[in-house]
Amino acid sequence: MRRKEREIIDFEKMVHFLDRCDCCRLGLSDGETPYIVPLNFGWVAENGLLTLYFHCAAEGKKLDLIRKNRIVSFEADCLHEPVTGDTACRYSFRYACIMGQGMIRTASTVDEKRKGLTAVMAHYAPDYTPVFSEKQIGGVTVLILEVSEWTCKANL
Repeated sequence: MRRKEREIIDFEKMVHFLDRCDCCRLGLSDGETPYIVPLNFGWVAENGLLTLYFHCAAEGKKLDLIRKNRIVSFEADCLHEPVTGDTACRYSFRYACIMGQGMIRTASTVDEKRKGLTAVMAHYAPDYTPVFSEKQIGGVTVLILEVSEWTCKANL
């Protein structure tokens, strides 16, 4: 990272910023062309490891690309605020940004799907306890991204 003074390396602080993000963009490989898709997401941090969860339909370009290459990148950002200056070169922007990569796969069991859907709901509605019927769980695809590396940068 070029701007080391902006790097966040404390795991709990990184998770804190991730929790404030409302969209996570997946970067997938479409041959020689990148394919980026914004998604709602949830996350679970256990034993110093981060897992991201996404839900989607049972078919589409995103799933086609994942079947071809399970290695993906992701990005999420938050706390956007422009900072004015006395000259154009003194203007800046406040933000926090999380970037990383890992292996993604589809949930293969009802329990995995339920855990993923619960994580997504916890991210957007932390005071709500969701209950999912078997029909609801059967009607969605849940993606599980096991993060192998990630970084966090903030200008606050």
